[in-house]
Amino acid sequence: MKFLVDNQLPLALARHLQTWGFDCHHVLEIGLSQASDSDICRHAAAQERIIISKDEDFLYLASRPKATIRLLWVRLGNCRTPALLEAFDRLRPMIESSLEAGDRIIEIR
Repeated sequence: MKFLVDNQLPLALARHLQTWGFDCHHVLEIGLSQASDSDICRHAAAQERIIISKDEDFLYLASRPKATIRLLWVRLGNCRTPALLEAFDRLRPMIESSLEAGDRIIEIR
């Protein structure tokens, strides 16, 4: 699986997902830190990457009838990086099974 982590989430999350063996980039690393949500979606679709974001705008973009992007929508609220990474570790089985099932939008709570 390939992921693209959005601006509201730390670079550490991309690094953490890389330790799981996933191909993961953060928008800061690839010159998209100032890109519009639409540009990020286009990039993710072209690269077949799953967007990871807290931004509700991506939920609307991924929910469109002809949308091709997939989204891990992080709904944890404000938390420190260790708590975020711990939540991803705890939810890893659910995340992986949902993605393997083809779910386009997965809420991380």
